[in-house]
Amino acid sequence: MPKSYSDQEKEYIVSRLKEEAVKCLSQYGVRRTTVDELVKRVNIPKGTFYLFYKSKELLLFEVLQELHDKINNELAKELSRLPKKSMSRDALTDLIFQFFKKSEEMPVLKLLDTDEVELLARKLPREVIDAHFQDDTDTVEKMLSMLPIKKDVDVKIISAAFHAIYFATLHKDEIGDVHYDEALRFLIYGIVRQII
Repeated sequence: MPKSYSDQEKEYIVSRLKEEAVKCLSQYGVRRTTVDELVKRVNIPKGTFYLFYKSKELLLFEVLQELHDKINNELAKELSRLPKKSMSRDALTDLIFQFFKKSEEMPVLKLLDTDEVELLARKLPREVIDAHFQDDTDTVEKMLSMLPIKKDVDVKIISAAFHAIYFATLHKDEIGDVHYDEALRFLIYGIVRQII
């Protein structure tokens, strides 16, 4: 019979699992992070892990989602500071570009490549992936409401375009360091031109 935990203990265990998941992701990536390693680090029985998460992928995704939300919240905060009436395409492009660069430098996200992201996505339930994409679309819609946007902008297309840029950042090595930043900025500017 599984041990019963108080709310405080549950909160502590989840917090520690997330903390160690970040460390393991940074050190090992998705593939080599194991439930055994996580429970050893948190000092809980393996069965206890499954009281909180059905799989390691759900825990890893939750950690990545929280980082993603943090970046989005910071971007929304910065967007709210830009003057809506006199906002230039260059200023908006620069702001979005800086946030893409900032996310690239996060230790956890630096380690992820296309294979790691695809592996994680393959092992997640479809409804989790769908909810993530819907959340992204809602976030883009919220951010677009802060901008002087064109009337015929399709939020789903803009959201998909930013997803495409994110996936391009996973191919930085193939694109090459020499032109990568310019190409990233160029892509962002292309989307911004379609928005404002």
